[in-house]
Amino acid sequence: MLTRRPALAALATFATLLPTAAMAHTGVGAAGGFAHGFWHPITGLDHVLAMVLVGVLAWQLGGRALWLVPATFVLVMAAGGVLAVAGVALPLVELGIALSVVVLGAAVALGIRAPVAVAMGVAGLIAIFHGHAHGAEMPGDASGLAYGVGFMIATALLHLGGLGLGYLVGAAGARYALVVRSAGGLAALAGIAILTGAL
Repeated sequence: MLTRRPALAALATFATLLPTAAMAHTGVGAAGGFAHGFWHPITGLDHVLAMVLVGVLAWQLGGRALWLVPATFVLVMAAGGVLAVAGVALPLVELGIALSVVVLGAAVALGIRAPVAVAMGVAGLIAIFHGHAHGAEMPGDASGLAYGVGFMIATALLHLGGLGLGYLVGAAGARYALVVRSAGGLAALAGIAILTGAL
C-alpha cells in the first residue's frame, strides 16, 4: 500500500503525462491562446527535458528548494516571454536552451548540492531563454495573457512531474538514487545531441 508521499508523487507524475495525451490532436479546440501556450512547452524534447530536470534537481536539493527553484523558473520564464512579445531581442536563445539541458542534466547526474540561492539563480538564467522562445513563437492572433498562462501551467506540471519522479525513486530506497543520476547523465547527453544537431 502506498504511503502518502509516494501516492502524491505518483499523482504528480501522472499529471505530467496527462497533458500530452489530452493534447495529442492539434487543431482541435482553440488554435491559439491558452491551448497553444499550454501545448508549446510539451512539444519540444529540449523544453520537456529541461522542465522535468528542474523538478528533479529541486527534489535532490530538498527543503525550500522544492518550491523556490521551480517557482523561480516559472516566474522568470514569464518575464522572458514578455520580453519576446515586446520585441526585445535575446541572442543565442536556441543555444541557451540546448545548454540548459546539458547543465541541468549534469547537475542531476553529479548530485550537485548547490545552495538554494545559487540553484534559483541558475534556474532563472535558464528560464529567460525558455520564456523568450515561448513568447517569440506566440501566434499573432493569440491572447498574450491566455497564452502565457498556458505555458506557465504546462511548465509547472512538468516541474511537478520531475518532483514526482524524484519522490518515487526516493520512496523506493537510497540504492535507486543511481537511477535518477543516470537519467540526468542521459539527459545531458541528449542536450549535447540537441546542441550538435544530432537530435
